[in-house]
Amino acid sequence: MDLKIIDLSDRHGKFVISGVRPDIANALRRCLMTEIPKMAIETVEFHLGPIMDEDGKEFESVSPLFDEIVAHRLGLVPVPTDPTLYVNKDECACEGEGCPSCTIIYSLNKKGPGDVYSGDLEPLGSQELRVKDELIPIVRLGPGQAILAYAFAELGTAKRHIKWQVTSGTNYRYYPTVKVDLAKCEGDLDCVAACPRDVLKAMDGKPAVDDLEACILCRSCEEACDIGAITVSGDDTKFLFEFETDGSLTARQTLDKALQILESEFEKFREDVSAMESA
Repeated sequence: MDLKIIDLSDRHGKFVISGVRPDIANALRRCLMTEIPKMAIETVEFHLGPIMDEDGKEFESVSPLFDEIVAHRLGLVPVPTDPTLYVNKDECACEGEGCPSCTIIYSLNKKGPGDVYSGDLEPLGSQELRVKDELIPIVRLGPGQAILAYAFAELGTAKRHIKWQVTSGTNYRYYPTVKVDLAKCEGDLDCVAACPRDVLKAMDGKPAVDDLEACILCRSCEEACDIGAITVSGDDTKFLFEFETDGSLTARQTLDKALQILESEFEKFREDVSAMESA
């Protein structure tokens, strides 16, 4: 398999893989969607009873939403994750008690009136663990209301719950091939106007391919050409991938982890098949 990187920014990934079958490409897509481990808030402990501020003013530890709904919203907040630092809680040396190797703890202390946002989560530890998206709304507190809670994040994958899904918009398509037969072309530029992705442009009065990787194989240009001067096809051994992350991992970390997981799974499959053949 050959891989060509087009873009791997913090939250966006775009690349081309070639020399593989469609089933392998789909395995990579599913791995990006469901197999990448990340940290997410799983448990929230709420303080019950009155809360005093610095001036001695009393607030009631209550919000307009049930605690379960607030906890659910906190669970969906993307938590920064370094996949090399954390292990699954049930595999940790602490035996599930919770430690820096398997758990991130956040405190949430906000008094009303006002809105509670994801940025109000304070990590008990390095400030590098602060939530990157600080304006995700959690709950609106009224006068005299407050929220004091501790949130515990742990490692998981989207197979367990969607809050552990790192990527969104994960998709791939056959790598496009667009051919213009200039010998047939009569200079009609309807095909250029028909393309919704500006793949074609006019050059010397004739259509020419300008941005091949923007092609979505809709064949609008092919349909607009009555004389068959344009042909569009997809290569079933070459695929254009694109995905976004929620910010918990960078696109590069996500792709690297997906390839490592696939390699490990394929190796395990080969070992299982060899064991069956020798049995």
